Amino acid sequence: MIESIIMATLGGLLIGAAASLLFFTHGKVAGISGIVGGLLQARTADTPWQMLFVTGLVAGGGMLVLVMPSMLVEPTSRSLGAVAAAGVLVGLGTRIGNGCTSGHGVCGLSRFSARSFIATLTFMATGVLTATIIQLAFGGEL
Repeated sequence: MIESIIMATLGGLLIGAAASLLFFTHGKVAGISGIVGGLLQARTADTPWQMLFVTGLVAGGGMLVLVMPSMLVEPTSRSLGAVAAAGVLVGLGTRIGNGCTSGHGVCGLSRFSARSFIATLTFMATGVLTATIIQLAFGGEL
């Protein structure tokens, strides 16, 4: 229990440090949906740092698999269709909400953005409601 609290705290500190570093060095918000979306468009002056940022995320996950595989959650028992549908809904939500949990929840809240506060409350409430409905309607399996 204590180990997981320490690891979560260290992870949060690293996310905050990375978001702060990007903001103070480039004036950019570390919103993952915006960064990945930027890579799917024509090359711009932001493309190199966006590629490095995403590469760092993937490399960090890969290193965790090698160094501390016990820290990872077991793969989901959900069907591929359910996982794909969830991904599409999350993607739609980030487009409608003009950002994701990292952009609004980490960066926006730390800048005391009222818009980010409302967005964060909305996607957290929606997530809780959706998980509750799935649990009640399908017994957690879908």
